[in-house]
Amino acid sequence: MENILFKNKHIRILLALRDGTQSWYISSLAKATDTTYVHACNLINECERLGITESEKHGKIKKIRLTETGAKIAEMISSIYSLMNTAEQKKEKPPEPKEQ
Repeated sequence: MENILFKNKHIRILLALRDGTQSWYISSLAKATDTTYVHACNLINECERLGITESEKHGKIKKIRLTETGAKIAEMISSIYSLMNTAEQKKEKPPEPKEQ
């Protein structure tokens, strides 16, 4: 599973799916995450196989959403990225001068 979760494009797609206010289709996911339709489709198919996403057919298109497990995974990834950004900001901050 780690082969699909920690690649930049894959993460962008999973994090985009966290936005439940939008109806996500493969084409809208590809556009929102700057990936190709084929790449998004392949990832979604693999995520469905792993139980991370589920889809609902509407005619020729599929509406995609995270499963409960997928939502937990996406939340954890978001937390990891947040921690990494915090650590990076602390690293970039110059040390404060010590008072004598």
